Amino acid sequence: MTNFESLGLAEPLLRALDACGYDTPTPIQEQAIPPLLDGKDVLGCAQTGTGKTAAFALPVLQYLAENHFRGSGRRPIRALVLTPTRELAAQIGKSFDTYGRRLKLKHTVIFGGVGQNPQVRTLRAGVDILVACPGRLLDLQNQGFVDLSQVDFFVLDEADRMLDMGFVRDVRKVLKLLPRERQNLLFSATMPKAVITLAGQFLRDPVLLRVTPETTTVELIDQKVMFVQKADKRRLLAHLIKQGDVERAIVFTRTKHGANRLVKHLDRAGIACQAIHGNKTQNARTRALDAFRSGRLRILIATDVASRGIDVDDVSHVFNFDLPNVSESYVHRIGRTARAGREGIAIAFCDESEGGYLRDIERLIGLTIEIEDEHPWHDEHLIPPADARAPKSRNGSNRGRRGDSGGRNSGGRSGGGRSGGRRPGAGKVSKSRSGTSSGAPRRRRRPRR
Repeated sequence: MTNFESLGLAEPLLRALDACGYDTPTPIQEQAIPPLLDGKDVLGCAQTGTGKTAAFALPVLQYLAENHFRGSGRRPIRALVLTPTRELAAQIGKSFDTYGRRLKLKHTVIFGGVGQNPQVRTLRAGVDILVACPGRLLDLQNQGFVDLSQVDFFVLDEADRMLDMGFVRDVRKVLKLLPRERQNLLFSATMPKAVITLAGQFLRDPVLLRVTPETTTVELIDQKVMFVQKADKRRLLAHLIKQGDVERAIVFTRTKHGANRLVKHLDRAGIACQAIHGNKTQNARTRALDAFRSGRLRILIATDVASRGIDVDDVSHVFNFDLPNVSESYVHRIGRTARAGREGIAIAFCDESEGGYLRDIERLIGLTIEIEDEHPWHDEHLIPPADARAPKSRNGSNRGRRGDSGGRNSGGRSGGGRSGGRRPGAGKVSKSRSGTSSGAPRRRRRPRR
């Protein structure tokens, strides 16, 4: 069995992993760490929760520790991690804290929605690793507070989400600020054509990695769909929260205004909850997430800004109040439950306008989601015909079974300090596929003096 020591990681990193109770690398870590340590570019595709953060954080830390900055004056930024959301940036920062605790390296996280002065003070003091969202990074660079001319290691994380959020121009601006000679990594949960095109613009002879579960959903999640008129969704949600065994739940809406309206409705129903979305200040988002993680808040209302950014092990329920119009978002949403070996429940509401979204989701995950009709607002007229819903398996037959959903996703992004012998970032992935660039020479980089 592969362990972290066999991947070539240094002793300080191995000790940090051992302190977290991590002993076995996930497939994406096993495949990505060796080529990254060899100085190669990597293009990786893996679902959320497979340990992608550790797959790049560990090689970055090892390279910087072995190639100390030997100049005088302020430390230059030598590694840049670009990520789409504030929550994700904060989680990556915590991972660098956890894995790099025994190394004399400095890092910081910058994003918008908060005052820039503390971030500027830290940058002026000098950092080795910068984790950033594109908007604030370019803003501070334009003001002269960020110098990317000595970056050795560039990581573009969650590239598909970056493009979905309209950051492609910002990413290209950042690329122009980086030195030509550097090592690059792009990670993405999906690989649409736009991501492949972007990767081709800056990756050099990359090692190609793909880790894919047998299916894209989590076998520990009990998935159900409730057919309900749009006007009745709020009452149904309040009913389920009050009547069901909902210990801690995330409710996903499609829009920011919808999230705000839902908070007001649940508050009137006597259910305490808060919303996080792009219009909230970062302080408000941080307070809501902290209250949710600590258990002071039981219900969190979120848009897809949080579907890849919440790492809480004991979320019992995920409610898709609005079905997402991008099928892959459903997988990321429900992946917020059934983490760290626990079971979870994902309930989707499907109204008169969302039948097509449901059909696309079921085709993506390869199963027909079980209908739950034991509630006061069930509307059987909204149920599509069976032959329209049943997904086709690889051999062409219909699959209508629930619970045959393949690999486990038991721990989310590899963050800091999860106890018990879990692998960083969770997960038992039932099957992996990997490919490497054919005959590409290893690129060795000379350390800066």
